[in-house]
This record gives sequence, structure tokens and C-alpha cells, in this order.
Amino acid sequence: MLVACALMAGQTTYAAEPWKKGAFETGKYRNLLVEMGYKKEDVDAKLQEVFNDVFYGPNKVYFEVGDTMGYVSDIKNHDARTEGMSYGMMIAVQFDKKDIFDRLWRWSRKYMQHQSGEREGYFAWSCRIDGTQNSAGAASDGELYFITALLFASNRWGNDTGINYKAEAQRILNCIMPKEIASRPGGGFGQRPEQAQGNQPERKQMMYLIDPETKLITFTPDGFGQRFTDPSYHIPAFYEVWAKWADDGRSDYWMECAKVSREFLHKACDEKTGLNPDNCQYDGSLMEGFGGRRNGGNNFRYDSWRVPMNIALDYGWSCADQEWQRQYGEKIQNFFYSQGVNDFMDQYRVDGTLPEGGEILGAGGFRKLRHSIGLVATTAAASLLCSHDKSKEFVDAFWNAKHEPFEDGYFDAYYDGLLRLFSFMHLSGNYQIITPKK
Repeated sequence: MLVACALMAGQTTYAAEPWKKGAFETGKYRNLLVEMGYKKEDVDAKLQEVFNDVFYGPNKVYFEVGDTMGYVSDIKNHDARTEGMSYGMMIAVQFDKKDIFDRLWRWSRKYMQHQSGEREGYFAWSCRIDGTQNSAGAASDGELYFITALLFASNRWGNDTGINYKAEAQRILNCIMPKEIASRPGGGFGQRPEQAQGNQPERKQMMYLIDPETKLITFTPDGFGQRFTDPSYHIPAFYEVWAKWADDGRSDYWMECAKVSREFLHKACDEKTGLNPDNCQYDGSLMEGFGGRRNGGNNFRYDSWRVPMNIALDYGWSCADQEWQRQYGEKIQNFFYSQGVNDFMDQYRVDGTLPEGGEILGAGGFRKLRHSIGLVATTAAASLLCSHDKSKEFVDAFWNAKHEPFEDGYFDAYYDGLLRLFSFMHLSGNYQIITPKK
């Protein structure tokens, strides 16, 4: 009997039973940390500590400007990005921090969002911290998060407290639909306007956030970047949020986008390792030339870290692809387990071999493979998908990991810090669908 009890305890602690229904249906969220034996008061304190690290601590990435605005900065790159601004807004609405949310939105709208012209409604993906745009072009994940965060803000706080959140979300949704624009050299994602070469003639092209043919999100909504996608931009459950609460007349379309996004992830994640490339074709195949093996774009690296966390979110909220998602979670954890839970590197080729030389993507002036806490975080978040014993080892490693500088001085308060916070939100059941007040 004692042996049986011990086995039962082990199953409860280490091999949690996967959920069969998502929060859209049940309104419930797993606190996997408590399920695995951590005390709720310790979990709550840890979550608040990590939130404070990002927004208030000595290594914070959130800064207030005057009485009404604020920004999130990628400290090591000395800029503010739509990625970080929209992440900050999502975190703020989840934590019911209306002042932070409103400050970030006001800054984003004033400095990043194009208020007129061909790019109206879109956001310049990178700005200096004084608001000067580094590039006029958008990175599509920013719009994805801005829209979803604004809809959650509308549901949580209403639209009559100074900002009409739903109207702002609807405006972006209307602007991201396909439209014809003049193609000009320069100003795109990753290129400053002054880097444009020559006086090339203008030509017409279509601009869209969602590729009309495949219904998959673009890497960038104009130019070369709309010819392919980024697997880490795929969060199908966000489209379900749009379908339920955007009231833009496109509910069926957004539900179809969610469906094909899930199907795409099956193709983009390697069958053996579970790893996905940084960018890939819309059919999930690897890139040739730009973005391919030449510069490591076919490898699992910084953007790619988000995919396990994103799939865990879609599973927890929707459960629409639960069988594949559970298999994926155990597959990718099995790969990283084979590399050592406390030792795996933060960049790999999708076949599981290590990149070399110029394939390794640098950051903050360093080009080096590391055991980065951002990836430690998202592989732990994947435990929400899993029922194998290994999942608790990933969670324990994440709980005990310290966010501090490496021996060579490299430290990323921004990306590592945000992924760390998101993952604690997931694992503690505090990353939730915010429904309208009744």
C-alpha cells in the first residue's frame, strides 16, 4: 500500500494529467507549479518578484516619460521595439496595471504608429528612446500583440476611461487588410531609412499582415518579408480572441487563420527534435539564400525560443490541437533533455546539431552559444503540454535559475526578462483570456 501511495504521489507531482478542454470553454487555468509541489504563497511571491524585476527593479526595462507615457527598452540595443511595447501592454493588462498599459499605448501611438499615409495603422518596429523612428517598417508580431492586448483592455476596463481600446484595435484590424502601396527602397524591417541604396523608381505592391493566399502571418507586412513567415509569430488562440471580441465582421476569417496557423506549426517543427527555424516558407520548408544556412536563419535561435511557450498558450486556451501539441511538448523536451537540462545551448540547427561561426546569431556585442534563461523559461512552459516525468525537471531548473550576468559580462534584461516573466505567468495560471465584464 505504501508503494502504491508513493507511485500515486509521483504521478501527481511529476506526470500531470493533460487537460482535454481549454480555457475558452472552461474558464480554468492550471497552476502547474502548485501541482508540482510548490507552495502557492511561494509561487505568488515569485511571480511578483519577476514582475518587479522587469518593471521596477535595478535592471528594469520599463521607463516612464512625464505624466502620461512610458516605454519598454531593449537595453542592449538602445531602442524601443514593437515587440517589447506590445509585450509590456499584454503583461500590464494581465496584471490589471491600467496606468502602465495606458502609458505604453500612448507612447506607441504617438511615436510608433503611422497615423496617415500608406502605412496608416501599422507601427514602426524600432524607435530610439526619444521616439525617433529607426525604421518605418513593421514587424508583424507587434501588431499581433497590440491588437490582442487592446481587446483584453477593452474587456477588462471598458472603453470610456480615456482610451477607446476596442476602437483602437478595430482600426489596426482594418488597416492590416490587403492594400496597394508604393514600394520604395529602404525603411523596412531591420533597415534604417538612410540605408536605402540609389534612387530606385517607385512601383506598386500589396501590403498585408496576413498573407491572403495562405492566411498565415507575414514576417513583415511589406516588401521581401511578406514572402515568408516566422514560426514564433504563430499564436492561433489570439485569432480566436479577435473572432470573439473584435466585432469587426471577420469572425469566420479569424477562426480560419487560427486553424491554418496550427496546421503550419506541424510542418515548421522538426519531426525528430521538435525544433523550428527562425524563419521559413509558408509551407514550413527551410529558407534558401537570405535567411537560410548562410546566416543561420534556418536555425533554432532567439525568435524560436518563443514557440514552446506559444504552443503551450494555444493548448491551455483552446485545446483545439491537443494531441499534436502534447506530442510536440514531449518531443522538444526530450531533445533538450538529451543535451542536459542544465546545459543545453540556446541555438541549434533544426536537426539538433550545433551551429558554427557565422551561423551563430550575435546579441549585445557577443557571438556565443549560451545556456540562456529565456530558453530555460520557455522549455519549462512547455511542461504544460507534457505528461512525462521529465517535465518537472525543466520546471525545477527554471524555478532555481538566476537571471544575472554571465561571467563575460553579457546580460539581457529585456528579452530574457520578458520571456522569464511570461513563462512564470503561464506556469502559475496567470496568463489568461480576459473576458468582458458581465
